[in-house]
Amino acid sequence: MAGRIEGRTAVVTGGCSGIGLATVRRFVEEGARVVIGDIDDAAGAALAAELGGPEVVTYVHVDVTSKEEVDALFRTAKDTYGSVDIAFNNAGISPPEDDSILDTDLEAWRRVQEVNLTSVYLCCKAALPYMLEQKRGSIINTASFVAVMGAATSQISYSASKGGVLSMSRELGVQFAREGVRVNALCPGPVNTPLLKELFASDAERAARRLVHVPMGRFGEPEEMANAVLFLASDESSFMTANTFLVDGGISGAYVTPL
Repeated sequence: MAGRIEGRTAVVTGGCSGIGLATVRRFVEEGARVVIGDIDDAAGAALAAELGGPEVVTYVHVDVTSKEEVDALFRTAKDTYGSVDIAFNNAGISPPEDDSILDTDLEAWRRVQEVNLTSVYLCCKAALPYMLEQKRGSIINTASFVAVMGAATSQISYSASKGGVLSMSRELGVQFAREGVRVNALCPGPVNTPLLKELFASDAERAARRLVHVPMGRFGEPEEMANAVLFLASDESSFMTANTFLVDGGISGAYVTPL
């Protein structure tokens, strides 16, 4: 069924790569107008042109840790396309210096928290007034399977930030449920994205430890996550809010993974 979000306006942060990129493409296929927020200006401009130009896709350079730039991102969506119907708050980082708590310094901790958690707070804060005025909207925040269970490879600030995203999504979902705004958290398992490929390149053993815990025996693909985001953005999930939406290849359901 095509056109599930026909005529709606979506904002996607981190939209130039990985899950964000796959979601931008999926949203356009389903009839949405999309505002991409990212810092990769060359990729953003090329993607907007490829997908139909300003009538369909607009690229905005945004530092998601800046309130002013995040506010401008959502204002662009409203001013350009007339509404803010969907917010996929997806931008995030997983730097190698974020490791065990014994090795991760305060600067690395704070940087990950700013990009992964504070940015989601800023995006929700920017999107909600438009959605509340419209009496409708769907916010999808990217958390992670590590928000609900311990990670096999320690990333202390990443795990803590995604736990914060999950908790915040639940609270907002409950708070605004009767005002027509749904808020859900997408919790992917390990996904075949540039972040994961970078981890394989820098530490193959550490990356391989992730795969052994996946009952399906493979990593997820960005397009699989995009389909999940589309479901949460569309009316097909109209009775879902404050939800932990796990798309993790079975990791969270496994006690022992068969080899």
